[in-house]
Amino acid sequence: MRPDNTARHFPVTGAGLGLRRALLSPLAHPDNFEAMAPISFLEVAPENWINVGGRLGRIFREYTERFPFVTHGLSLSIGGPEPLDETFVRKVGQFLDQHDIRFYSDHLSYCSDEGHLYDLMPIPFTEQAIHYVAERVQRVQDILGRQIAIENVSYYAAPGQQISELDFVTGVIQQADCKLLLDINNIYVNSVNHRYDPIKFLQALPGERIAYAHIAGHYNEADDLIIDTHGADVIPDVWDLLEVAYQSFGVFPTLLERDFNIPALDILLGEVQHIADLQAKYQSRPIAAAKLESMQQYG
Repeated sequence: MRPDNTARHFPVTGAGLGLRRALLSPLAHPDNFEAMAPISFLEVAPENWINVGGRLGRIFREYTERFPFVTHGLSLSIGGPEPLDETFVRKVGQFLDQHDIRFYSDHLSYCSDEGHLYDLMPIPFTEQAIHYVAERVQRVQDILGRQIAIENVSYYAAPGQQISELDFVTGVIQQADCKLLLDINNIYVNSVNHRYDPIKFLQALPGERIAYAHIAGHYNEADDLIIDTHGADVIPDVWDLLEVAYQSFGVFPTLLERDFNIPALDILLGEVQHIADLQAKYQSRPIAAAKLESMQQYG
């Protein structure tokens, strides 16, 4: 018996890679086509490509015609104090339609207040904030005419916190009736920085809401402080957490993020292949048996 994930209508399948401009030429070289076999889908930030024309625009179009695409936004500022930028949301919708992009997501945070802050700021974990953010997510979905996903983010302070991170994330998702972009590395980072059990946190999330997932590397500033950078290899503990997620929820699409310190292409694609290998490992396992294995392995 296979985990029944087919009924969940994932926007893409398999293992993906975040497409950065530094990767455009290496990935387009014919000598690398065979090495790209583990890549099932690609992801970009729409802000980096909306209204881009000329040579870069043509190259991007070639990619969107070759691969399924999803987008992960940087500037929706879904929890921000300013009114929702509906003009921007409509531009995103046009971009999705123009390139036949499968899905749109953004961060459960905010990044603007009378101008962009160029950072992802934490939303206070309160019931009031759940209602505020959920209404804004619903408005975005109404404008786009489709569900979106919000990503559980890394954070380094929790100003005004009244409820747990878990209750906040889950509350927004349920009330907004949106999807979850599950970031595995962010769970691990937050579990160290805020001293909680990453497995218990992960398994308490609404797995049926997962659209797809991110996995990435980070930087250890100190024993009790990790910075989410997307600039290093994925560590074994984060790979283990991804396995727990597959054991708990079944296999879902998963994408590797690497924003800088990009290694040689064979190393980068080796991590994408590792995602694909884990997916193949758990694709045929019943969820109940996989959960039992997880409990025996991780306690």
